[in-house]
Amino acid sequence: MPATARDRIQQSLKRRKLDALLVTQPENRRYLSGFTATDHSIAETSGILLLLAQGEPYLLTDSRYQLQAEAEAHGFRVKLYPRGFFTLLRRLLGSLKIKHLAFESHYFLHSTAQLLAKVAKEKKVELVPLTGLVEELRLQKSSEELARIAAAVRMNEAVFTEVYRSLRPGQTEKEVAQRLENAMRAHGAEGPCFDTIVAAGPNGALPHAVPTDRAIQKGEPIIIDMGLRLAGYCSDMTRTVVLGTPDPRTVAMIRLVRQAQLAGLKALRAGVSGMAVDRAARSLIEQAGYGDHFGHGLGHGVGLNVHEGPSLSYRNRKQLLPGMVVTVEPGVYLPGWGGVRLENMAVVEEQGCHLLNHDTTFLDL
Repeated sequence: MPATARDRIQQSLKRRKLDALLVTQPENRRYLSGFTATDHSIAETSGILLLLAQGEPYLLTDSRYQLQAEAEAHGFRVKLYPRGFFTLLRRLLGSLKIKHLAFESHYFLHSTAQLLAKVAKEKKVELVPLTGLVEELRLQKSSEELARIAAAVRMNEAVFTEVYRSLRPGQTEKEVAQRLENAMRAHGAEGPCFDTIVAAGPNGALPHAVPTDRAIQKGEPIIIDMGLRLAGYCSDMTRTVVLGTPDPRTVAMIRLVRQAQLAGLKALRAGVSGMAVDRAARSLIEQAGYGDHFGHGLGHGVGLNVHEGPSLSYRNRKQLLPGMVVTVEPGVYLPGWGGVRLENMAVVEEQGCHLLNHDTTFLDL
């Protein structure tokens, strides 16, 4: 656990008069402990952190993960639960004299929360639901985190460039998506951090299109949205490309979205709100008459999760802070025709932003 993060969590627990916090969200667990095991679903876990307001933190897991936990979770006491998590928790609540226990309510199944409530009632422990405590710490990235994210971005670009050079009309969306994901692993990534989007022609009107067996046609816009995970950290990038000569409408759309992206990047800096950055880019698309065809926010945070805080949207009135990493990804989606989206990642700085992607000719026609 980063020492500063541990200190801040302990201070926060003390202010709230809480004795301990259960951390179940996988990325929060990895951020605080260094334990890299993954969960197969929200219904099962590879481990749960028990952070104390005072004293050494615990990593609670089972025998499958014992060696990995002991090797990775430095500064944590590893405790196994051979008879189940709640059996161990009952014992620890008593031995550690925990009377006020917080838990991540946004990452607990209702059925699991009911079991937790039963244990708490038996042990006369007050349960306190908390949300966003660890996520707030993760908003501003450390220099080490920024280096890992930058490496993931560079690898993502290398994979895209490699596959882009071999694109030909007649290849299917599914085929291209699979080749991109295979290339990610071949370059050394853990794998994609979301299902790769390849949407050609009319399918590009769906912002989160699923690749199909449709063959890519010469001259039509192709949206490629891809991201990979490297050393735990994510990258996210979208390019709109054309095989062959684009028609005037496609050129105009790509230029419009590019100008909106540049406006968003120009507005991006510490001290402004996510809403203001969104507005800077969105206003250009609205002025061009396509405001109704840009329905999603301008961007989102990226780190251990590919979608995390902060958001660049009308919902976020909070000021951005140095060290935050966000995407800037305006788009226009026209039913029956297709779509255009361009996405880069940037680090928020005091006087502006640091672009993590290398702008290429793929962005400008």
